[in-house]
Formats: sequence, C-alpha cells, structure tokens
Amino acid sequence: MIEEYADRVWRGESDDSIVDAGLAGGGVHPIAGGVGWWQGFGNVIAFAGEGELALFDTGSPFSAGRLHEDVRAWSRAPLTTAFYSHGHIDHVFGLGPFEESGPRATVYAHEAVGDRFRRYVLTNGYNAVINQRQFQADDLRWPTEYRHPDVTYRDALTVRRAGLTFELTHAKGETDDATVGYVPEHRLLLPGDLFIWVTPNCGNPQKVQRYPREWVHALHRMAAMDAEIMLPSHGAPIFGRDRIRQALLETAEWLESLVAQTLDLLNAGARLDEIIHTVRPPAHLSDRPYLRARYDEPEFVVRNLWRLYGGWYDGNPATLKPAPDAVVAGAVARLAGGPAALADAALKALSDGDERLAGHLSEMAALAAPDDAGVHRVRAEVFAARAANERSLMARGVFAWAAAESGKRA
Repeated sequence: MIEEYADRVWRGESDDSIVDAGLAGGGVHPIAGGVGWWQGFGNVIAFAGEGELALFDTGSPFSAGRLHEDVRAWSRAPLTTAFYSHGHIDHVFGLGPFEESGPRATVYAHEAVGDRFRRYVLTNGYNAVINQRQFQADDLRWPTEYRHPDVTYRDALTVRRAGLTFELTHAKGETDDATVGYVPEHRLLLPGDLFIWVTPNCGNPQKVQRYPREWVHALHRMAAMDAEIMLPSHGAPIFGRDRIRQALLETAEWLESLVAQTLDLLNAGARLDEIIHTVRPPAHLSDRPYLRARYDEPEFVVRNLWRLYGGWYDGNPATLKPAPDAVVAGAVARLAGGPAALADAALKALSDGDERLAGHLSEMAALAAPDDAGVHRVRAEVFAARAANERSLMARGVFAWAAAESGKRA
C-alpha cells in the first residue's frame, strides 16, 4: 500500500526525495478514485475521469516511453490535458508518445514557462555542461526543442477537466514560473518542486536566480489550503492534514531563518565571506527527513540571497577588478617555493582535515602548473576526497568533476 510506504518515508525509515526515487519503475500507484501517482526522477500525477486523461507534470525526456507504457496500463482514456508545474526538463518532456498515438493535449502553464524555454535555447551549451557536471552524466545533451504550453496564465486559473477542478496559482521559489495545483474534490495539493523531501533547492551554484523569500510565502499559502493529500513532483506522497502542514511550515521556518540571518548581516555591511561562514539553519529541525541537505545546501542558499539582494560584488575590494586566477596562483606558487610546494601544502591541509583550504591550495597549484602531472594527481586526490565527504548532490558533482578533470591529466 502506498500509504504504508509514505508512512515509512515520513518516519525516516525509507529514503524518497529528489535524490532517491524510492518507487521508480513501479508503475502507476492508485492514490484515490481516478488519481494515480507515477514516480520517476520527476513524478507525474495522472487523473482519469469522464472519458479523458489529465497529467500534472509529464516527466523527463529519458523516461517518456516508460511513462506512456505505465500510464496506458492504468488508463486507456485519451490524454486531453496536461499541466506543467514549471519548465524544468524533467517535468515537460513526456507528452511525445501520447500525442504520437492520440490527440494533441491542451497544455496549461504559467506565462513565464515560454521565456524559460527560449532561454534554454540561447544557453543550450552552458546547460549541457552544468548538468553533465551536476549529475555526473558525460553524455547528457540539452534539448533544443520544447513542447510549449497552449494556455498560459499570470496569477491564477481554474480548469475543469477529467471530472475534476484544477485550481492553479503562481508561485516563485526554485523558479519564477511555478504552478501550484489544488484539486478540491480530493483535497489534493500538487506543490510541484516547492516541496522535494530535502532542503529547498534555492541555492544551486550553477543555475539562474532562485527566490527564497517568495518560496517561504508559497509554503505558507500551501499550508493554509488544508490539503489531506500532497503529491510532490519529487519524493513520496504525504497523507494527512497535520503532516502536510508540519512539512510545509517547518520547511518555511528553515528557509525563513536563512533569509532573516542573511539579510541581517547584509544590512549590517558584512562581506559575503563572513555571511556564508556565519549563517546556519535552525538546529531543532536537523532531524527532519524532509530537511536534509542532500541536494542543495544552506551555504548555497546564502550565496543566492546575496546575489538576489546584494549584486555580484562580494565586499572584497581585491575581487572587484581581479587579476586572472592563473596570475594570482603563479605569484603565490613563487612565494611558496613552486607549484609542487603548494601541492604538498594541499595534501597537508587535507590530512589535517581542512578540506576547504586543501581545495584552494590544490587549485592554485594546478593553475600555476597546468601541465604538471604530479600537481594534477594531488588536485584529483583532494577533490575526490571532497566529493566523497559531501552529502549534497550539487557539491559532490562539482568536486567529482574537478577530480575527473585532473585524473585525465595526471
């Protein structure tokens, strides 16, 4: 029973989140009459009624065939309607097989989704590289063609399809184009990526601006809906009003604390360096299974808040108009006695447990001696160790990528 599985996830006995899709490959799970939940890297919620099928989110390009097969095993009704919770590619690429074998669906989304798709075309190469790095997927290619929505809205929209009412409202959080869905007939909340069973993904160091303060507001609005079922677009369902409210409000509390601390220090004139090493999330929420920093992490959220409210200057005058990194590294290497001395110092810092310092020193050594295989062996060792000790997928991806870069040159 899906309720029993969801209870285990709630209690922390099973992992299911944007990082661990615990029931992926299990087909469509019945949730309520005419409501099914399909889990992939991006979840899909299916609704069958009055002879038609509707989908909230449509999955990724890598799972479109499997989604179609599983949904068709659950319902043969023609797909007439789809809703995008936002425009990330793991939510908008599953319609192809349905539309190849049936009618063209009407797709509903926020008006900013189209702008996202156009930006993805402009930055296709960059998005390929950063997602290869983030997910350690060397063969990943970023799409250049997108299924644009047919109907867009700005603030709110109500749609009646498949015998149900879909109340759509706009929110900002991980993205500026998010849609929250609510189905009153089932008291069902569809938060999209505004709840992903880990700490909010609003600091991703390689992606565009996130909106932490607005995310807090969205979490409070969703909690006020008093839903009895919540089906996120990543991670397990949550059943029961009290659990849903707790998860949403504690996530809001966690995020609001980072926002308040960061703004207090920013308003006091602190540098970014001081802020990222000072702000900490609430300790009393550290044991919550839905507030583990396994994808994004607090330090990255702080940086994103700085970018949102403080611009790109970090408060250090040396970085306003800096020398090239390689020039600085060369000067430091000469002072230290050469790149090999920097590499040795990096290994010493690593053995002493100061991985952050080891990262700086090994990177400087490699910039000062880009063709030195021995230096690259040290850089690979340092960043492999950093990757192994990271809990968040984003930090682990960047460090593992750096280790692999130097591993090829060692």
